[in-house]
Amino acid sequence: MRITESLTLLLAQSESPAAAPAGGDNAQSPGFLGNPLIMMVLIFVIFYFILIRPQKQKQKKLDAQRNALKSGDKVITAGGIHGLVTNVKDHSITLKVADNVKIEFEKASIGTVISKENSESSEPPAPASASTSGEKEEGAP
Repeated sequence: MRITESLTLLLAQSESPAAAPAGGDNAQSPGFLGNPLIMMVLIFVIFYFILIRPQKQKQKKLDAQRNALKSGDKVITAGGIHGLVTNVKDHSITLKVADNVKIEFEKASIGTVISKENSESSEPPAPASASTSGEKEEGAP
């Protein structure tokens, strides 16, 4: 009996004022954003500008870097292998990963391109000075 009472209570609460006759001032039209179709389009537009478009731009940049590979560039493969490009073909490259060790990879497996110019100019920053402002000087209380 409690289940039927609960269902009756839920059904009584779910009746909306839209079920009332439309002759009075109680009839309200949903706002501009109340339309589900407009909300779906708005969500798609937001997803496009937040997720899809930046990913496409990143992919175009990586494809351009892969097509501009030349001998002497340093690369990291998708599997994490670091190497130096020694030979470039149409769809594959040869990497030197150690002395007398060369491996041929597909261009599509290159994850990151570090060109000669970038590797020479990306020196690690100089270490900070030994003394910091938080240290106490000798003789200070």
